[in-house]
Amino acid sequence: MSADDLGRRRDWSDAEKVRIVEESLQGFRQGSATARRYGLSRSLLTSWRRQCRSGLLSVSALTSFVPLAISPPPPASSEMAAPPRLDDDKTIEIGLPNGRRLTIPSSLDPAILARLLPVVDAS
Repeated sequence: MSADDLGRRRDWSDAEKVRIVEESLQGFRQGSATARRYGLSRSLLTSWRRQCRSGLLSVSALTSFVPLAISPPPPASSEMAAPPRLDDDKTIEIGLPNGRRLTIPSSLDPAILARLLPVVDAS
């Protein structure tokens, strides 16, 4: 029986934490599976994810989480804004080639989606 089997705490480097967080975000419901694979509690992985999003946990060589806000382009002076669609509560999930998943409202303007996809699909 090793020390890890006895419940001994392990010190994870920031690089390891970021790598594990990125792995946990690769697909649908990967958080729990990733936590089990590394012998982590789900709450610890959630804490690491929160730290990555807030910028407290990052490794300069790796991509960090950045807040993203997309707003529709201003309407041209001759066109009126489109009325809101009734299906705003429906969502679409898009699997990107880099392994990420993007969930968007079905009412998202296609022009906004066209500007967003190159950004989130960049590897």
